[in-house]
Amino acid sequence: MIRVAIVDDQPLFTDGLGRIVGAQEGMEVVSVAHDGESGVKMCAELRPDVILMDINMPVMDGVTATGKIRDLLPNAKILILTIHADDVHVFQGIKAGATGYLLKDCTPEDLSRAIRTVHAGDTIMAPEIARKMLLAFEEVDQEEEPSPPTLTNRELEVITAFARGLGNKQIARDLDISEKTVRNHVSNIYKKLHVYDRTQAVLYAIREGLIEADGFEKG
Repeated sequence: MIRVAIVDDQPLFTDGLGRIVGAQEGMEVVSVAHDGESGVKMCAELRPDVILMDINMPVMDGVTATGKIRDLLPNAKILILTIHADDVHVFQGIKAGATGYLLKDCTPEDLSRAIRTVHAGDTIMAPEIARKMLLAFEEVDQEEEPSPPTLTNRELEVITAFARGLGNKQIARDLDISEKTVRNHVSNIYKKLHVYDRTQAVLYAIREGLIEADGFEKG
């Protein structure tokens, strides 16, 4: 059972969202909070499997709440669900540690797939959001930034597999290595690139020319 928590200040929306999630096989809503501060406390106490997070909320916004939850629960899987698709919100949300970013007009099927995807340890973005993320990264001031770290050939293969949307099990099969070895490579990639998740790693690698953008799975 995937335990889902909802953090959103619109009761009508959370009620509808709760019904959608509750209707999915193998999912349940364990709690709802209507502001970011309450959401942080709720998640620290209940440790839900997946957190659906709004951005604009009273007391504490969703981006700040996402960062605080990731500080308390480094492995928290946070899916931002919002009406905002502008560059600033996208960049801030992912930088804070969100593992997915969808717009509120997504279909119930898209939402269910996104919850299962982030619960499995992968990331997911609506296609239009992925494009904005790439633009946001390109606009970051690069003055006096040090040279990108050196990745091994195997690490480049793994990060390229990230861009294709593959999970650890499929990467292990394709590269003929164990899942444990894949996880070790993933950990090394995160440390070298100073990123939190696969989407950030892929975007960094594309920005620095380490891999091509053509195969990037955007949603």
